Amino acid sequence: MKTTIKHPFLSSIYVLIGLFLMSAGCDKSNLNIDAPNCVQNEIKKIKIEEVRNPPAQVWKWEVAGQTYYYITSDCCDQYNLLYSNNCDVICAPDGGITGLGDGNCPDFTEPIKKTLLWKDNRQ
Repeated sequence: MKTTIKHPFLSSIYVLIGLFLMSAGCDKSNLNIDAPNCVQNEIKKIKIEEVRNPPAQVWKWEVAGQTYYYITSDCCDQYNLLYSNNCDVICAPDGGITGLGDGNCPDFTEPIKKTLLWKDNRQ
């Protein structure tokens, strides 16, 4: 028995919807980074906003057995924030009007291992 498509337009719509749903599951915007939910949620918020200038970045800082997450701000004279592994805002290491941060960061006496976790590559 031969099956014929009575409504080729509807078949095309179904194919397009299927392709869209399949591509949504493979979206490169899914985050594959080792970071707390609050950091991943911050990245998701940034991706909804207009592209920042300079582009947003998220860094993992490791020092003295502690892990922190540094997130750049969206422009000039704004603080770049440092978050704890528990998602608490620790301080602003830099940024602000002076560029020197808020002055509330711990004294890191050991070298900080900095790893770029994510950068907004949108144009």
